[in-house]
Amino acid sequence: MKTALTIAGSDSSGGAGIQADIKTMTVNNVYAMSAVTALTAQNTMGVKDIMEVPPYFLEEQLDCIFTDIVPDAVKTGMVSSAPLISSIAAKLTEYRAKNIVVDPVMVATSGSRLMSEEAVETLTQKLLPLAVLVTPNIPEAEVLSEMRITSAEDMEKAAEKICKTYGCSVLLKGGHQLNDANDLLYRTGEPAVWIYGKRIDNPNTHGTGCTLSSAIAAGLAKGEDLESAVRHARDYLSRALSAMLDLGKGSGPLRFIL
Repeated sequence: MKTALTIAGSDSSGGAGIQADIKTMTVNNVYAMSAVTALTAQNTMGVKDIMEVPPYFLEEQLDCIFTDIVPDAVKTGMVSSAPLISSIAAKLTEYRAKNIVVDPVMVATSGSRLMSEEAVETLTQKLLPLAVLVTPNIPEAEVLSEMRITSAEDMEKAAEKICKTYGCSVLLKGGHQLNDANDLLYRTGEPAVWIYGKRIDNPNTHGTGCTLSSAIAAGLAKGEDLESAVRHARDYLSRALSAMLDLGKGSGPLRFIL
């Protein structure tokens, strides 16, 4: 059986973070493992508190995983401090991890920055060069590209800049009132590929970014090429949104189904 690892924070309400990642990987028919970067106290209405794990303990988790069940793909999610990012990059390099997908959780939906400048710099210098794919939304891509994105043409320019600067492919996610639900896949030496979608009128979108990146990692673990893994992950996310699960008092979770 193919295997995949998520390196991310825990969501006590189960809709995002490692819980969403494990559910997504499992229903996409890969064996899921996790290394926890932080515990969060959160629900569908927001995050109340965060407690990071010490870097040495994150490294011990990764040592235990890679010396026993080697993952066929790795997805990273919420990692908010430079020391933790450095630990992840060092261990992924040490174990020659493959098929690394980075979901750069930098900016909240409200627009608030979730990463310090030091952490962003560490992410771009140490982790992105190891990745096969980075999956920023519009605000995150603005941070990575250091440019404003207000049009489809801007998306193409930003994706190209990110790809050339950090040496990894880019899935620049639409939304945020731009391009409806159309995403852009940019790879070195390949033409840009627009992946068109229809916006689903569902206010419950908690964990969509986690779910998409985990589904991509699952596809890569199973041997799919990058574009196929992205397209299949997009289809899976659409089905999860279309199921219209309605839990909680805020922005609720998705329904993790095939």
